[in-house]
Amino acid sequence: MLALLGVTTLVLVAGAPWALPSDAGEPNLKSPENAEVYIIDDTFTLKWKDSNELITNVTFSVDYKTLEKDDWIKLPECQYVTSTKCNFFTPDINVYEEMKLRIRAEKGNSTSPWYEVAQFLPFQQAQIGLPKVHLQAEDKTIIIDISPPGTEDSIMWAMESSSFIYNLVIWKNSSGGENWTETIRSRAKIDKLSPDTTYCLKVQATLPKRKVASYSPVHCITTTVENKLPSPENIRIIAENQTYVLKWDYTYENMTFQAQWLHSYFKMMPEDYSGEWKQIQNCENVKTTQCVFPQNVFQHGIYYIRVQASDGNNTSFWSKEKKFDSDIRTLVLPPVISLKPINNSLRVYIGDPKDSGNKMVYPLYLLIYEITFWENASNAERKIVKTRTDFTFRDLKPLTVYCVKVRALVEDEKLNKSSVFSDTVCQTTKPGNTSKTWLIAGICIAFSIPVALYIVKVLWEFIRYVFFPSSKPPSSIDEYFSEQPLKNLFLSTSEEQIERCFIIENIDSISTIGINQIDEDHKKYNSQTSQDSGNYSYADENSGSKTSEDCLQVETM
Repeated sequence: MLALLGVTTLVLVAGAPWALPSDAGEPNLKSPENAEVYIIDDTFTLKWKDSNELITNVTFSVDYKTLEKDDWIKLPECQYVTSTKCNFFTPDINVYEEMKLRIRAEKGNSTSPWYEVAQFLPFQQAQIGLPKVHLQAEDKTIIIDISPPGTEDSIMWAMESSSFIYNLVIWKNSSGGENWTETIRSRAKIDKLSPDTTYCLKVQATLPKRKVASYSPVHCITTTVENKLPSPENIRIIAENQTYVLKWDYTYENMTFQAQWLHSYFKMMPEDYSGEWKQIQNCENVKTTQCVFPQNVFQHGIYYIRVQASDGNNTSFWSKEKKFDSDIRTLVLPPVISLKPINNSLRVYIGDPKDSGNKMVYPLYLLIYEITFWENASNAERKIVKTRTDFTFRDLKPLTVYCVKVRALVEDEKLNKSSVFSDTVCQTTKPGNTSKTWLIAGICIAFSIPVALYIVKVLWEFIRYVFFPSSKPPSSIDEYFSEQPLKNLFLSTSEEQIERCFIIENIDSISTIGINQIDEDHKKYNSQTSQDSGNYSYADENSGSKTSEDCLQVETM
């Protein structure tokens, strides 16, 4: 039981506020109470109640700690202060992380226990201070330049400085309370005012969906007397092909004009952007109330345009700034298409558009394409959407005319922009596989007919030669055949005969073939004939000898 009480006592002592023991004769100091933190912009104010009102010459010290730092760190501005509050600027901390404060009373060597303030998030607890307002007057315009709350090196609003929006309440100083409101960024022009008139306004800084500050003190300014030259009015921009036409209205003639542009990005910045205006190409020292410049001057985004007039001696104030969204104004040109037939398919190629000078124009946006496709002999259309610039229509009819037209669509649905349709392009498909088969068959038939006719002719000649030989040989040959007339060898006869051969050089002279050759041929033929007939006769050999003798007699003659 005693051991348990000993442990409990240690725990209570460890949980009690820690303080240095006071020296003999020093008072026992109590901890401060009811401490609260107030933050406006980068300035912290810590207030507390002194629990030692009867004790004089008491000072106070404050420490802080964050989640990133385990040790307590002294606040330099809040050491040994004599009042019950202290002001300090944002220490080297992350204002988006929680921090802690602690405070104690001190006198001599005696100190009170620490009093810890509930942890808090600096950015969440901070209040927006008053912005700094600068006014500049023209004859019909007031230029307002507002710096965001906090210091130039503000830590609290470092990430939010460009997000501030300012609410204005404006009224004529003599209007008896009539006013109107405007919502602006850090710099703006309030126009359509009266010359030589005093106007007053107050400003309220806000962070959207987060914080709202109090209104600033009232600021007043008087517009100047009316300028000799009025400012150009009714600024407008028209997109034509790949150019913009900037137009405006003006009262006087024989004037010179210039136009400038500014990216909207600068209007979101708290710094002065008056030096960021740029001259628009082809819109300097123009004598007409319009100028033309290429669309590639402006890439994606929002811009502001202003125009100024001059007669050589006097210059007008700048016109009211015209807000211009290039994504909305830019004209999307129709693409260029080409077709290529491949078997029973049609290949479609989509190219970049061309301007009036037939020069390629590269699109400024990601595009998709709506393709309308139909058979030329039919009114039934097919519509498809493609992201590719080349694709194929398959399984088409052979030797058929198909037509295609395409239009470009901006892929961003918010813009809702599209081109007109391209020119219609038509193409005939190639013959299909069936047509090729018939074509090849036709060619084969065309070649085979003459070949067949030639073969028939050769066979007919052969048949005529074999079965219908010539009826009678020439008389010069016939006189040498004293025996039986020559019969066709292919016809079976009761008695086989030996054919006699001659070489006829001319009608009057006949040269017989060499005896030896004739004899050999005769023997070969006689042998073959004997084998075919199954009969062999020596009488044939005698006949052969006789024939040879006849041939010799003829040669001698």
